[in-house]
Amino acid sequence: MKEEEEGKAECEGESLFEDPDFPPEDTSLYFDRSTPIARLQGSITWLRPQELCQTPALFPENINLGHAKQGLLGDCWFLCACTFLLKNKHLLNKVLLPDQPQWGGSRYRGSFQFRFWQQGHWTNVNIDDRLPCINSTLCFSRCLSPSAFWVALLEKAYAKLHGSYERLWAGQVSEALVDFTGSLAERWSLGDLGSEEEQKPEQDSDEVRRRRLDLNLIHSVKDECAISCSTHSSPGGASELGQYHALSVMEWSDVKTLIGSELLLLRIRNPWGRCCWGGAWKESGAGWSSVDKVSASDLQSRVAEGEFWLDETEFMSQFDDVTIGYPITEDGHLKSIYTGNLLSHKHQMAGRWLKGHSAGGSRNSSSYSSNPKYWLKVCERGEVLVSLLQHRKWRHTEKYAQTPRGSGDNTKHQHYQAIALHMWKVEKKRFSLSRTLNKPPCASTHCHAYDREVVLHGQLEPGYYLLIPSTYQPGAEARFLIRVFASSSTSLCALKSPAPSLPLITDGEWETSFFQGSWVEGATAGGSRNFPSHWQNPSFPFTVCAESAETSGVNVRVTLHQSRPDTDLHPIGFHIYKVPEAAPEQTLPRDKDPVASCVPHCYTQDVSLSCRLSAGTYTIVPSTYQPDCSAEFTLSLARKIHRKVVKSQEMLGRAIQEISHISVMQS
Repeated sequence: MKEEEEGKAECEGESLFEDPDFPPEDTSLYFDRSTPIARLQGSITWLRPQELCQTPALFPENINLGHAKQGLLGDCWFLCACTFLLKNKHLLNKVLLPDQPQWGGSRYRGSFQFRFWQQGHWTNVNIDDRLPCINSTLCFSRCLSPSAFWVALLEKAYAKLHGSYERLWAGQVSEALVDFTGSLAERWSLGDLGSEEEQKPEQDSDEVRRRRLDLNLIHSVKDECAISCSTHSSPGGASELGQYHALSVMEWSDVKTLIGSELLLLRIRNPWGRCCWGGAWKESGAGWSSVDKVSASDLQSRVAEGEFWLDETEFMSQFDDVTIGYPITEDGHLKSIYTGNLLSHKHQMAGRWLKGHSAGGSRNSSSYSSNPKYWLKVCERGEVLVSLLQHRKWRHTEKYAQTPRGSGDNTKHQHYQAIALHMWKVEKKRFSLSRTLNKPPCASTHCHAYDREVVLHGQLEPGYYLLIPSTYQPGAEARFLIRVFASSSTSLCALKSPAPSLPLITDGEWETSFFQGSWVEGATAGGSRNFPSHWQNPSFPFTVCAESAETSGVNVRVTLHQSRPDTDLHPIGFHIYKVPEAAPEQTLPRDKDPVASCVPHCYTQDVSLSCRLSAGTYTIVPSTYQPDCSAEFTLSLARKIHRKVVKSQEMLGRAIQEISHISVMQS
């Protein structure tokens, strides 16, 4: 007894981890206080599980009591994905790393580690176990068992990833499924296509059609894939649900009726943890009289808290759409929901749409051909899935923050571009881009949709295929990830477009210098001017001569390029400081404001600034936004030089000069 008390005292002592990046404060709860949880302000306290019950654990002994129950936060979409994790231990272990120290153990220090798939890579998120409560009870999601805490901790880690709990209010099940598994998820329509004017995506020159779900299509993988159904309006049999609610399909069963006909029943789970169904298959509904008593008793015995049965007709009429998450094996391979085939060959490439360069818009636009382009090589006939996943628009430069999701389709438009993916089969050796684009594509996503991810599917013959991802509006900027999953051997590479034309310099000559540098954690990664360590960043002195300063217009151009993949960029920027004449070389003027700045810090490969500087000595200080972000970088400095151009009649020399200029432009 004495040892238990000492262990408890140690667990409750100062040695327990307290997360400084996600503290028990309003900043972790709220984004803009636009949701109903804003009414909870001032009522919430943060408690550790051992303060809520005597024997906390991640999972209960009865795993059925480990299912999630929704609290005061509108994140049913997140909880539907949690249900799929609980049914697939190998996927759960990927998100919640096994063998972590728990309460009562000697290694417990009050912290837990989670992993989420983000834009092509797994991201670690560490949290402490202080959870938001009201009157010593969890106020957000929890397990059916009051002593199990895996759901509450996972919800906290996911909230930290998004920036706050409030940012989890309303979302798409498909996004949580992909974030938890690295798999694919597709949304299928169940409703009347003609009555959804407000949900129609942007139209382009292709036929617009939303796919309707045929349950027979996924019958072969029904026990392996994640299935969720959702409502956009109040359904008749589940009028209690109201609008925008997602539920999990736990099981579907083929049943024979007393008259010998086949009947498909589906067992549905409501994240609220209570039954809300008033149809023919409720506990005492009329539907059970059409099935023999043994089958009826067996099916009803499977219903847990918050679950109910309904038949296929009710399912198709009462819900608006279905989200299907692709099965993924323990080896990490995707399985097709169309055929059950193992898609063991996969590739991914990051890209972006840049205004004025590669944001060409839809096929209606004359600039469509400037969109990014990719070669897909199919070595032998097989099933191929290609997904286009866009990054959510960022508003801040915090490490994890992303913009919030609203409940309606209109809010999606604030955070995502309308995107589509088109594919043409081509003869690579005789390839003409203009002629190819004048032909209809062999496959496409058919319309531009305001979704995070769109998926193209087909059985492809061997050969080369041209892939073009696009936004609907020309000039719309975003980063994206192309992913390919195939049953046979494939390869994916970017089609190298000609280097963009640089503005012609007709007002004199320019001299360009290149500098290599690096931000090193704990040494030269000082962060932005918001941090005292800013002056630890590398600095690069240069001089503007009097002759160059006398000319009119821009006389200095600076470009900073970070050497990191598109999927793992730091926010970068730089400042230019003028060095006083009497100051020693390499001395930074810490008491002076910069004379020019390239801010705010942006998540991009390159940032540039053109400016006019007077004669004198200057220094450039490039930085990441946060300190201790390590990366290699290149700084290019172009200065206008004042000298007359000597015209030469020697054509060979002129040709060499032109070739040199071109090589610099393309490097």
